[in-house]
Amino acid sequence: MIWRSPRSFIVLLRGFSLRRRVAVSLALVRLILVPVIFLAVYYLFAMASIVDRIVSVDAPVATNAERASIEMLDARRAEANYFLLHDPDDIARNRESLRQLEQTIQTCRALQPEETPTFDDLEEQISIYRLSFNHAVDRLGESNLPPVESLRQVVRTYQKDLDEVLSKSSHESRTQMIEMLRARIESFDAEVSAKMEENDPQIRQASREMASASQRVVMLATDLESRGWQRVQRDHQRARGLLFRAEVVGGIVSAITLLVSIWISFTLPRQVVKPLTDLKEAVDHASAGNYEIMFDVKGEGEVVDLAASIRNLLAHVREKHDNGGTKT
Repeated sequence: MIWRSPRSFIVLLRGFSLRRRVAVSLALVRLILVPVIFLAVYYLFAMASIVDRIVSVDAPVATNAERASIEMLDARRAEANYFLLHDPDDIARNRESLRQLEQTIQTCRALQPEETPTFDDLEEQISIYRLSFNHAVDRLGESNLPPVESLRQVVRTYQKDLDEVLSKSSHESRTQMIEMLRARIESFDAEVSAKMEENDPQIRQASREMASASQRVVMLATDLESRGWQRVQRDHQRARGLLFRAEVVGGIVSAITLLVSIWISFTLPRQVVKPLTDLKEAVDHASAGNYEIMFDVKGEGEVVDLAASIRNLLAHVREKHDNGGTKT
């Protein structure tokens, strides 16, 4: 019979706690999702902020600025009607238009405080226009009525101009039609004012002040409207750029997260399983009759406790085997 000395088998273990390793694994899995969640929340709030500014500030200010121009023109129209017909209802309409204009400006001021100089200038011009109109109304109450026939001639001329504009409506765009109508209205206002100014120098001065103030209001409101729509456009471009960055950054972070998660899924299980595999191999050697197994164990934890138990078991089995062989 040929005797073979059993081959020595060495088990190298660095002890650790399985519970702690599983907890660390779960923490890492959750941790790698933090950048994705953080970026998603950041871009969501940034996009919501831009959209909220467009909807709640920039677009309403631009729309109200356009409304302010219309209300100023309504006041001028009531003014011209009053100079033409001396109807007290036109005074009420003029003052109502000015009141609505001031409310519109206050709304814009509350939405966009950074435009305060513009709003202050608008309110100053409205005040000048109101004082001039009231002064003209007072003077008309003291003066004689203007020549009716000359005013009728102005109206006939104005009606003829409107007929010419309407006859060209099929050949002009909507914007061109609005500009032509606005020019005709301003021409009519100027002719009516001229007829009124012929009889009273003070009315002439008040009319000039009203024309200057109203033109300044329309110009400021138009500029405010233009800046408002420019801000809307800039915010729209910012939103598109933010969306593009979110797609790029989100894709990169997601790819990195995927790679890290794959690495963790391969690395951590191997670190957990390898010590258990070594212990299994040691038990397999012992079951085959090779009890020359050396344990090099350091650390603490469940794996170390298991290795110590196996080492004690093998020592006990080896002792019984040696005693049995001695008796034989």
